[in-house]
Amino acid sequence: MRESAIATDRAAGHRRFRRTAGAVGCAALLLPLLGAAPPDARASAAGLQSAFAAAAAEYHVPQSVLLAVSYLQSRWDAHAGAPSVTGGYGPMHLTDARTALAEAAPHHSEGTEDARGDSARPPVHPEAKVPENAALPARLKTLPKAAELTGLPAERLRTDPAANVAGGAALLAAAQQDLGEPLSEDPADWYGAVARFSGADDSATGAAYANDVFDVLRTGEERTTDAGQQVALAAQPALAPDLAQLTRTGLRPRAADGTECPKTVSCEWIPAPYEEFGEGDYGNHDTGNRPVSQSIRYIVVHDTEGAWEGVLNLVQDPTYVSWNYSLRSTDGHIAQHVKAKDVAWHAGNWYVNAKSVGLEHEGFLASPDAWYTEAMYRSSARLVAYLAKKYGIPLDRQHILGHDNVPGPTAGTVGGMHTDPGPYWDWGHYFALLGRPFESTAGKNGGLVTIRPDYATNQPGYTGCVAKGEPCAAHGSSAVRLHSGPGESYPLIKDIGLGTTPGTGVNDLSSRVSTGQQYAVAGRDGDWTAIWYLGQKAWFKNARKNPTAVHATGLVVTPKNGSASIPVYGRAYPEASAYPAGVPAQALSPLPYKLPADQRYVVGDKVPGEYYYAVTFGEASHQVVAAEDLYYEIQFGHRVAFVRAADVRVARSAG
Repeated sequence: MRESAIATDRAAGHRRFRRTAGAVGCAALLLPLLGAAPPDARASAAGLQSAFAAAAAEYHVPQSVLLAVSYLQSRWDAHAGAPSVTGGYGPMHLTDARTALAEAAPHHSEGTEDARGDSARPPVHPEAKVPENAALPARLKTLPKAAELTGLPAERLRTDPAANVAGGAALLAAAQQDLGEPLSEDPADWYGAVARFSGADDSATGAAYANDVFDVLRTGEERTTDAGQQVALAAQPALAPDLAQLTRTGLRPRAADGTECPKTVSCEWIPAPYEEFGEGDYGNHDTGNRPVSQSIRYIVVHDTEGAWEGVLNLVQDPTYVSWNYSLRSTDGHIAQHVKAKDVAWHAGNWYVNAKSVGLEHEGFLASPDAWYTEAMYRSSARLVAYLAKKYGIPLDRQHILGHDNVPGPTAGTVGGMHTDPGPYWDWGHYFALLGRPFESTAGKNGGLVTIRPDYATNQPGYTGCVAKGEPCAAHGSSAVRLHSGPGESYPLIKDIGLGTTPGTGVNDLSSRVSTGQQYAVAGRDGDWTAIWYLGQKAWFKNARKNPTAVHATGLVVTPKNGSASIPVYGRAYPEASAYPAGVPAQALSPLPYKLPADQRYVVGDKVPGEYYYAVTFGEASHQVVAAEDLYYEIQFGHRVAFVRAADVRVARSAG
């Protein structure tokens, strides 16, 4: 181990002091080391790289470790001092969650959506309440601790990026000394402190977090932050941390028995109850035999609209609804609740539920600066990649859906469908982590576009994050607005299924496309591109010097010759003749849209009509009804939809 003379003396003194004074002495010892803020903590965001260097020198933390931890927390962004979904601030994501855990509407009982989404059973509108949080866990109050260690005011740590970096360095140094480890110059000696910095209370979560940090150290990173600052971390490909430190962190072991997760994440089994609690009432999912009985074709990305502890209590309530996995924002920890073989009630569309796995990410769609940690993005991407490989799910935006991409199953449900994870979820970064970045796959005559704005600079104005009609804070977004003509003076595209006047509300999907979604080109006019969208020609700005889409090619559907238009469906259900005795036939029930003869829509998949009959607690009556009719899943609007294969012809988009 390499270390400076100063670090050796301080570390040795710390070890001697712990033998006599214990944990209380640790804080006292840190006062001469951490009591004063480094000079550069008063610098502005313009000197962020310098701030990392200054904080590393002052607190004797390797600069590379400080940079890598910050990258995993925030990708070095400061978010103008606004909090993350769990009350984390600044490049180091120092948490002060007293206000972040204010009561929010339970995600699946908000609005009119029936999370089960099956008219064959009475709608499920749960009324479970988010429990009050009696006490904040340590991982949600690291900023007050950093303030105590540095002597810096909490407000400075929230709003000054350089001070925030200093606070993170102080916490890392404190963790290292608390473990009795030297303040070494060698990054390999900081594995245990990094695991403790995560705020995890178990060794599996701490190890998963530390492994991610050391992956960043090995690969290196370089990017321009949201404040326009260039920050770089040189790669150290041969770096091998001291993994044995994990046993000395004091973090409790956690068994992953029963979970269906990759080994590269921390995962625990917290089962959702399958219980009967009244005549004909049971919850909060249905048993099944997937993928033997029916394939799993979708993964649905949600946000919780609630904090971790409360959300876990809800999913364990048999009167509430369910999802397969929850992911924690601070460190990416995962809890699994429903096995993949069974059907969770989460998407608001029974066909999608029966064919999907639901992932709830700790967060709030309309938080004033709703941002998610890199740790959660990475953990989620690893889980999705694992599930996609296991069940043969294509890694594209018509199979990896947001809850806001799930169609209403019937005309009457269109207006009540959910809108999470919202315009602030970074789909481009997410798919880059999945190893499927959105890139151009054709020339300008490919016939399709893949939506791909620059997330950081694409900042469409939204309203309603804090109060109805009030502007949201400026923020990067995956979403692009659509107009009825080639210019911003033209009205926004109207969604006839909603029947409302389109606007700029953060939950208004009437005229919105999102990163990764593909559409057929309907025309071009200068800097504007038109696409086919909800049966209309919709325009978005796509300037050559600042494009918001890239060229693509693929399969499209259009009505068969002789048809003026064809119906569009929110689910791919069998024809009436396919239902056996004892299983009520489900109406095909078209949505309030038409696909006109002269329009083309991108094909996502060709699927058989299927209906999973499961309306009783006992499994004896459960069965999958399979059809001869086939459907094409298409990207129709912001949400996907289905058309009968018998109604359309399929062609290549090019030419």
